[in-house]
Formats: sequence, C-alpha cells, structure tokens
Amino acid sequence: MKIMSAREAKNGFGLMIDTARAEPVLIEKHRRGVVVVVSVEEYERLSLQSGRADKGEAGIMGPSKGDVE
Repeated sequence: MKIMSAREAKNGFGLMIDTARAEPVLIEKHRRGVVVVVSVEEYERLSLQSGRADKGEAGIMGPSKGDVE
C-alpha cells in the first residue's frame, strides 16, 4: 500500500488517482492514517464481498452533481 501525506495527495492529485488505480493509497494527516483511496473496481469488489453493494442509487459510475444528462 502506498502512503501519501494529505499535502502530497492534494498537490499530486493526478498521481494519487493513477496510483490508486493500481494499489490502495493511504492518506495521512499529521502522520496518522485518515482515509484509503481505492479504485472503483476494488471498491465494488469489496462491496460485493461484504454484501454491502449499494442498490437503488445512481451507482458509483453514475452522473456527478455537475454532469449534464
């Protein structure tokens, strides 16, 4: 698992996204882990594995708030 500070993640957002597509990225703030960023595929795999798949919503790949349909 790759570890990045919150500042590194903010300043290198594109790099963080690219890295998270290959492996989870732990984001630290004040040297303490606060979030883990994972790819959509990994999130869906984990959701299905735990039986917590979201149902009845737009879905993880659905439109964002700013998207025009």
